[in-house]
Amino acid sequence: MSGRALFLDRDGVVNVEVGYLHRIEDVEFVPGIFSLCRTAMRLGYRLVVVTNQAGIARGFYTEADFEALMTWMRDVLRVEGIELDAVYHCPYHPEHGVGEYRREHEDRKPGTGMLRRAVREFGISLADSVMVGDRCSDIAAANSAGLKQVFLVSGTEPAGCGGTYRVVVTLTEVEQWLVEQG
Repeated sequence: MSGRALFLDRDGVVNVEVGYLHRIEDVEFVPGIFSLCRTAMRLGYRLVVVTNQAGIARGFYTEADFEALMTWMRDVLRVEGIELDAVYHCPYHPEHGVGEYRREHEDRKPGTGMLRRAVREFGISLADSVMVGDRCSDIAAANSAGLKQVFLVSGTEPAGCGGTYRVVVTLTEVEQWLVEQG
């Protein structure tokens, strides 16, 4: 396997965190995300979004609502010259889920299910891949899966997280790191 990926959490990394985002009018892209994605593509990284979606589990919106929003977001990214290779989401929550959505699942970060799915579907080498997240669950998933580098966007986890990662204030810092790595 020689493929590598830039794994991106959605809320707080691709779009500004608003809490259970599910409406187009609430989407605001994080500054620097377009440039980061274009640079990663140019360097040969696949772009894979991996996102826990507890709002589906809690019944705040449906999987169809999530898919419709992601179709719109992918269209905006496409206009910016960016093509996502995959968007994986976990609609389950072990405590707050409603009905069929109340359960543990390997895809729910800090589980590694979504990362391993990219390995199966795209031949991704996790040891050559990078993750950008804004929560300790992102860091834990990436560390458990053995990713080469993990970035934590500062602001959401003021106490810090366990594991190995690098704190960044802006996505430009991630982009510069990717360029330096080649």
